[in-house]
Amino acid sequence: MKNNISVFSFLKEFPNEDTCEKWIMNARWPRGVFCPFCSNYRIYRLENQKRFKCAGCRKQFTVRTGSVLAESKVPLQKWLMTTWILTSHTKGISSVQLSKTLGVTQKTAWFLAHRIREAFSEGNGGLFTGTVEVDETYVGGKNKNRHKNKKVENSQGRSTKDKTAVIGIKQRDGRVKVMPVNDTTSKTIHKLINKTVAQGAIVCTDEYRSYNGLKNYTHLRVNHSGGQYVDGIANTNSIESFWSLFKRGFIGVYHQMSPAHLFRYVDEFSFRHNLTKLTCVEIMNRVFYNTNAKRLTYKQLTNASS
Repeated sequence: MKNNISVFSFLKEFPNEDTCEKWIMNARWPRGVFCPFCSNYRIYRLENQKRFKCAGCRKQFTVRTGSVLAESKVPLQKWLMTTWILTSHTKGISSVQLSKTLGVTQKTAWFLAHRIREAFSEGNGGLFTGTVEVDETYVGGKNKNRHKNKKVENSQGRSTKDKTAVIGIKQRDGRVKVMPVNDTTSKTIHKLINKTVAQGAIVCTDEYRSYNGLKNYTHLRVNHSGGQYVDGIANTNSIESFWSLFKRGFIGVYHQMSPAHLFRYVDEFSFRHNLTKLTCVEIMNRVFYNTNAKRLTYKQLTNASS
């Protein structure tokens, strides 16, 4: 990430709610304010109420309406600061630490961070081409660290009995797409590769049997179990470098990622990775543009956790 800003620069850039509102308004609606209900661009500003009114459907709305900010009472300055923190901290930040930084409860910080992660979800930007690396990892506690009566039998290695599998597909020297999956069978992995990678591309994997029979690609493999990590252009070093950073965030910052919310955490890490060439402010601008037509309620979050 280029031109990262300091805390002092942030507070100078966003000193009050009026400044934050104007910035978010420009980020959400770069071509002009439009109604989140009917998409009409004929809008009136009700200055005294800091609201807008649509000339079409006659409904009123604010800069928060129709986005992940909807019905939130958290000041806009704290929304922006949370976005800045999540997009500039390469390993993320725990909700406990975030609550101390913002001066809010841990519950509020947790909810706020997940709502922002909702805006990290983007399309894959087109099919991956050239040389593409594919690998899988497993998220969950280690069986050896569990109490005797909580150990899970036959859960070593690539087991999904007590862990969640995550597939990573990375264009070499380019973007990454990461997806939690229910299993790592050939059917599941081949389907994801076909949806993400253009036919004719070079696909590099390890020796895992689920990659067998991959069609319409030049399939190159390295035998990790035999101590082989590079064979000409065949290697998975780039995607494994991404896994290394992801695991450092998992182990050192978040400690636990529940299966219900794992997809948001992997979106967070892949979003930061894919936009490293943009400036900090450009990334924040991208986040608030992505908030349009997205909504995540506390009930949805807690129901997913149960």
